[in-house]
Amino acid sequence: MPQKKLEINRRKFLSATAAGIASAGLAGLAPGVVLAQDEKEKATEKRKEIINRTLGRTKLKMPIVSMGVMNANNPEIVQASYELGVRHFDTAAYYQYGSNEQMVGNVIGKLKVRDKVIIATKIHTRGQRSGLTPEESKKKLISACEASLSRLKMDYVDILYLHDVSEPEEIGNGGIIEGMEELKKQGKVRFVGVSTHSNMTAIINEAVRLGSWDVVLTAINFTMADEAGLLTAMGTAGEKGVGIVAMKALAGGARWPNPESRRKYSSSTIATAALKWVLNNENIATCIPGYTNYEHMNEDFSVAYDLECTAEEKKFLEDNEIKLSLGYCRQCRQCLASCPNGADVPTLMRIHMYAAQYANFHHARRTLDDIPRRSGLDACRSCDTCTAQCGNSVDIRRRIEELRLIYA
Repeated sequence: MPQKKLEINRRKFLSATAAGIASAGLAGLAPGVVLAQDEKEKATEKRKEIINRTLGRTKLKMPIVSMGVMNANNPEIVQASYELGVRHFDTAAYYQYGSNEQMVGNVIGKLKVRDKVIIATKIHTRGQRSGLTPEESKKKLISACEASLSRLKMDYVDILYLHDVSEPEEIGNGGIIEGMEELKKQGKVRFVGVSTHSNMTAIINEAVRLGSWDVVLTAINFTMADEAGLLTAMGTAGEKGVGIVAMKALAGGARWPNPESRRKYSSSTIATAALKWVLNNENIATCIPGYTNYEHMNEDFSVAYDLECTAEEKKFLEDNEIKLSLGYCRQCRQCLASCPNGADVPTLMRIHMYAAQYANFHHARRTLDDIPRRSGLDACRSCDTCTAQCGNSVDIRRRIEELRLIYA
């Protein structure tokens, strides 16, 4: 098919609203689900301008919905996202063995829009920096950044994150801070940040205290609404100019809710309600939902026009049974002290999420390999002590057993 015709077809597809796509095959859905789709159709008819926010002291301005590229492997989705209005793309050296960065770079290069987008990547994982002296860590960090730039085919990245931080002292490492500052001076990095899935409150507070970090990419979603310390830390970050980017906004993969939630709410309602809950916190500049198809792309970006919840979305967010049934591990780390064998339960739960909910088995495997064997699957004896400590009713033993079936 000629390229011109392809472009016309893509534009036609993008003009279809998320509600229009989701409305196909509504027969057989519960009345509440059909009503939710009707509400979304009406909402899209009165679309406003895209909501933009500024990322702390970086002064980077972007739409409140960005793209987490981790699970995507189709360059057409990246291109379509740009055409729809996405301006911030988040990737990592770790994703898909480097091919994720290559895909992002190829698309941005093809479109010739480097000056119109904000590119973030993540390097120097926990396993890669473990056991290094500060000077060794600095050298490895700089080398990793240069490798990422080569894969991206770019002279610089807008945001470079230290990948997967769970302890505050990690971001105070003198070698890492020096390496980040050197990359800034060389013009290879505009702003630096840390990504964190666990111990988020402490990480954000330490980033604010140190003053060396411009951005924090943190897990946050509606199942964590009672975590006052985390919300306060975000507010403090906002006051001090540290930009906050949200990930795991869909509670670890709400595209695939369990049968109980699916009978009560459409997957579209779950996704948009979850995103709106996160983005109604004005301390969060943008979120990076990870989608891999056009339907979810349109669905997620529809939130960028209007953060007012529909009646069905409000009902979903107020449903405490749903919060528990989603079984999202909030990475609160309460289970760590209860394990007699030192299993890294929060990371194992995140690995399960990558495998079972994202269907990203390669990333799950690499994350498993990135933690010490003594705290991995071998450390768990299925004693169920940690499950009893979980405030979010996560069936930890079952999830670890499922991981063993895949990776043991």
